Amino acid sequence: MKNWIGFLAVFLCSLMFAQQASFKFDFGGNRTENGFITITEHSKFDQKSGYGFMDISNLKSLDNGGNALTGDYITSDKPFYFSVAIPEGNYDIQLILGDSKGTSETTVRVENRRLMLDDVKTKEKEIIEKSITVHVKDSIIRNQNGAQIGIVKLKPRETKYLHWDNLLTIEFNGKAPKVCSVIIEPNKTAKTIYITGDSTVVDAQYEPWASWGQMLPYFFVSKEVVIANYAESGETLKAFENRHRIDKIWNKIKPGDYLFIQFGHNDQKYGNSKKSGYRKRLKEWILKAKQLGAIPVLVTSMNRHVFDENNKIVNTLDDFPSAMREIAKEENVFLIDLNAMSKTLFEAMGPENSKKAFVYYPANSYPNQPDSLADDTHFNTYGAYELAKCVVKSIVDQRLPLSRFISKNYKGFDLNKPDAVEKFHWPESIFMESLKPDGN
Repeated sequence: MKNWIGFLAVFLCSLMFAQQASFKFDFGGNRTENGFITITEHSKFDQKSGYGFMDISNLKSLDNGGNALTGDYITSDKPFYFSVAIPEGNYDIQLILGDSKGTSETTVRVENRRLMLDDVKTKEKEIIEKSITVHVKDSIIRNQNGAQIGIVKLKPRETKYLHWDNLLTIEFNGKAPKVCSVIIEPNKTAKTIYITGDSTVVDAQYEPWASWGQMLPYFFVSKEVVIANYAESGETLKAFENRHRIDKIWNKIKPGDYLFIQFGHNDQKYGNSKKSGYRKRLKEWILKAKQLGAIPVLVTSMNRHVFDENNKIVNTLDDFPSAMREIAKEENVFLIDLNAMSKTLFEAMGPENSKKAFVYYPANSYPNQPDSLADDTHFNTYGAYELAKCVVKSIVDQRLPLSRFISKNYKGFDLNKPDAVEKFHWPESIFMESLKPDGN
């Protein structure tokens, strides 16, 4: 939520730093490693510097002495957010985490709660380095010379998101996050997976909502692959075109990149797959991706939480999943059948237990939530994580070329034996909202 700084100010600030896409930040006290920028507990983001923390009220700088880079760190008992004004693109971020005199426990997410590192623990006096790769985007469509030739038509709610804003924002969370340094450098070689879709795919900004797209980065090897999620709530294939979201991707995608396409939940409001133009647009997107040297991957829409009297999932998506399967065969493109996998997954959970994967919460579970939440379409973080594992499982099982970039975080997945929700780790962010996302 960036109401604390105007969009114009951020944009102007980003222009100042347009030529500088590499940064070295030394977190901690006033002792600073040569060539690094000093970041202390008082380093609040401002337009002049172009970097700093969103909120400094709970930050603490601790200095154990010794090495200037690893002997001190910044921590907090609440999630804290560090932002840098930076041009759009892909970036490698090297993090030094730990405590030279104690232990630490850090979860790292970026932008709209994109999961990058989960529960990274360091032993007593242990200092470690971790690397993540992040896609930063803005809403401007540019030609090869950098001049604006178009713009993505954002929805009002998107102006509060932690993306589209020329800022890279890193969320540090967990029981004892301790950050010694952050190094940011452009990555010009990573394969980019562009994701298109609706509210079941989007990088959801607010707890308790979540989607598989924002969990996917956790399962890929950094520096080799980066996830660029352009999905948005309420979108159809047609709306994605009308708002120029797909034009932004066509403008950025490179040979060897991937285009993941998952639509259906909202498209069905406009008739079946033929009447709504779904089949026609899918084929057009596939052709365009191939012409640009990119690799299209179709993802069938996951099922809703609707069971029959025999505890079997009911298809509420009309002919859209079957249409996508047919088109994948006709066009000879990769297919991730999330519709079929989610059916197996949800039936394994059962009608009641599967509610733990959706946004089902009693009243007052979250701020400004006087009524209970019972959403059979949208997922919480646990449900989103399980669906992301389904996507990764399909990539691995089918031996898609991307399978060689799956990280050790993926240890296999049995759809008939979902992860226990009680063992799922997700320290909540500070951003919460009970308002249902667009679409159904």
